[in-house]
Amino acid sequence: MRGLLTDLIRAIPLGRLRLGLAVLLAVAASASSVALMGISAWLISFAALLPPVLYLQAPAVGVRTFAISRGVFRYVERLVGHDVALRMQSGLRMRTYDSLARTTLIGARRGDLLTRVVADTEAVTDVVVRVLIPVASGLLVITGASVGIAVISPWAGLALFATTLLAGVVVPLFAQRATLAADRDAAPTRGELADAVREVARTAPDLVAYGAEHTSLARLLEVDDRLKRLEARGAWVRGVATSAQVLAAGGAVVAGLAIGGPAVASGTMHPTFLAVLALVPLALHEVLATFVAAAQTWTRTRSSLARVREILDADPVGTGDVVPDGEAGPGLELDGVAIGWPGAPVLRNGLDLVVKPGEKVACTGASGIGKTTLAVTAMGLIPPHAGTVRRGGRVGYLAQDAHIFTTSVAENVRIGNKDATDEQVRDALHRAGLPLDPGRLVGEDGGTLSGGERRGPGEAAGGRPRSVDPRRTHRAPRPGHRRGPDERRVACLRGAGGAGHQPRPGRGRGLRPGTAPGVTAEQPPGADRAGQDDPGQH
Repeated sequence: MRGLLTDLIRAIPLGRLRLGLAVLLAVAASASSVALMGISAWLISFAALLPPVLYLQAPAVGVRTFAISRGVFRYVERLVGHDVALRMQSGLRMRTYDSLARTTLIGARRGDLLTRVVADTEAVTDVVVRVLIPVASGLLVITGASVGIAVISPWAGLALFATTLLAGVVVPLFAQRATLAADRDAAPTRGELADAVREVARTAPDLVAYGAEHTSLARLLEVDDRLKRLEARGAWVRGVATSAQVLAAGGAVVAGLAIGGPAVASGTMHPTFLAVLALVPLALHEVLATFVAAAQTWTRTRSSLARVREILDADPVGTGDVVPDGEAGPGLELDGVAIGWPGAPVLRNGLDLVVKPGEKVACTGASGIGKTTLAVTAMGLIPPHAGTVRRGGRVGYLAQDAHIFTTSVAENVRIGNKDATDEQVRDALHRAGLPLDPGRLVGEDGGTLSGGERRGPGEAAGGRPRSVDPRRTHRAPRPGHRRGPDERRVACLRGAGGAGHQPRPGRGRGLRPGTAPGVTAEQPPGADRAGQDDPGQH
């Protein structure tokens, strides 16, 4: 993580100078608080001796100066520190987006991925604002205050240093060790909760229809309860550690009085300094109050940034669907391809497929047999385990539940080409057979569109043939249900020609005989052969 933070700071113009300035401003703010308490204590004690008023003017000005400067320095420190932290967060997010842009990440847990990109990247802000700046400035103030008290009374300075070392180092390390496992597990558990919430939100109608909503909600609540227990443990330990810091501060006050009292009685120390020895430790321990939270935050941020680092270091998956000009002719060809998800076993071996422009191939089979895996392999979203995939132009994919953005029909179509003109949008809608007004608002999640209309913008967005026929759906059969002929034909892989290519009727060329069970060639409309599939296949 240290290397990542260093790279992010170097990427900021004058990053180290900005960070150093933030630390110095924090030192000035904390030192002003300690100095304000010390001068105020001395001024009250000195005024009790009834000196001439002229003697009180200079320390009174010092009190006002430190009272004002404390707030000014803290405000400017917040500006500079947060500027550095937010610049680092932006840089980390840009790196994360660049890493995601190089890979398809098909099959990734979307809720956890969203948590990594949004919440976990914010951990770099906590490192700067809640760990690095307060700890670095606090240690400098501890050293300076201890030296200043040692000038008045060496033994009092040593006692102050010992108690601040206890409150600022030992107690925070104890708290960090006590909640180490809980703090490490907090970020992954939060990602798991995001996964559960996303799945319930997306599948709520289906869960209710099948009577499985209570089981899903129970799983979600179980993860939520686990996260609550982790947070509660951290809060409980933090409370105990804070009480230990208060006791350490009290010990510093008692030590100052015990050391300074006899010194005043013996005449070796001026009486006005006794209040300084008693009250400065209170201000100094207030500076250390954030150290316990900083120690726990350090563990959490390391866990979060490690999760972000996994995205940055992950090898890209797939090559994408853009093929350089001249690399392959129009069409799609699979030669001895073995399909399977990265890191998972091979689902099918030796797949040979040739699809020329205008031809169609229906890929049929039971759920889980590898139809979607074959489609995403053909599109280049995941690499084949073996063999070669050659395609010309682009191979698209249109799912039955394609996402519809809450905007106009035209803006949904422009997902395929952000620079498309209004005329091109209308032409794409016409080619998709969707007579919709481009300016029509689709509502949240396309709520104003019918089922067929919801798939239309996705097909029109490509402006070219899609890899899955939008007239067919991909549904798992219900137990005991026997599908009709049209229901069993689902994933239709069409030839991927160049831009503007249109499929033409004609007999398709499919897989070579005996190479891929469950994958058959499709004939033109009117010569339906899909009904010959085994019952239960689709």
